Amino acid sequence: MTGYVQLRSAIFASNVTMFGSEPPVRVLNVSDPSVAKPTTSGTSQQTGTKQKTVTDAVSVSQQLQKLMLRMKGEFMAADGSGVDYVSLKSSDLFKTYKNATKDLIDVNLDSFNRTQKMVFFINIYNALTIHGLIECDSLPSSVLDVRQFWRTTAYNISNHIFTLDDIEHGILRGNRPHPAANEPHFTSKDPRLKYVITDVDPRIHFALVCGAKSCPPINVYTEKNLEQALKMASKNFIEQETMVNMKFKEIELSRIFQWYRTDFGVDELEAVRWTLQYLCEDKVYGIERLLEVLQYEGGVRITYSDYNWHLNEFTPPSDEDPQVIHGTKNKNTHHKPTK
Repeated sequence: MTGYVQLRSAIFASNVTMFGSEPPVRVLNVSDPSVAKPTTSGTSQQTGTKQKTVTDAVSVSQQLQKLMLRMKGEFMAADGSGVDYVSLKSSDLFKTYKNATKDLIDVNLDSFNRTQKMVFFINIYNALTIHGLIECDSLPSSVLDVRQFWRTTAYNISNHIFTLDDIEHGILRGNRPHPAANEPHFTSKDPRLKYVITDVDPRIHFALVCGAKSCPPINVYTEKNLEQALKMASKNFIEQETMVNMKFKEIELSRIFQWYRTDFGVDELEAVRWTLQYLCEDKVYGIERLLEVLQYEGGVRITYSDYNWHLNEFTPPSDEDPQVIHGTKNKNTHHKPTK
């Protein structure tokens, strides 16, 4: 538990401001990010901006989906596990994407149904993460090296400022507190409350990519593929990250289940049981047996793997790379350093 408290504190220090003024926010889809500053309610106070015709949100969402699919095909690992940030930054495709994000300012989010809203904000979160890292003065070795990254990286959407934290905790998690906070993310008078998805789908945690190696792979979501894609993303991530050791009576889960436990159940055991629907038969059998032992005898440990915060950077293999076999490079081992 000590390690969890330390890591929780580190993330808290990186992303939550307790005292002092609001930290500077980089609004990446305006001409001058320093001009657009959020109020406490998230409303843009940008000056000198012409009023434009309200843009259809569905059309903008679909256009950004197409651009993200192209970026994934050209500048990301085939399995979505990493991004070639250097090549993407200098590409014409990224310039096109940046220009397209300006349309977010004038979209009408009120037209979205729940599925469209889920698709829109999941994709925007992942794209904004990549955009925010690329726009750093120098590419960091870890997303934690960027001070308050999730709290200060934002887009102007429908004339409201949405940071990464706003999207994750305010919108997709139903306005639940940040793991290191106690209060709802948006205040009761925040105008962005009307966009909150109240019936939270915990599978979003396996779709959102924070820029770290331990994050789930990047995918592009659409109205048609959302349900199946979330199911597969959850299955692949949970199966990979869950370890069952019958000899030592230990169940190991991703740290995500500790940080966001309340999204998966009322207590730790319920969160463990939630994973069973996405695990192979052998792991399901092992966990069920260990939970029985825990109930009647005790002595079973539930632990959480170290999170690898190193940047999910991907370098495309060259033809001379000895690891390339029939055009496919062997996937690197998923290392997780102890904190």
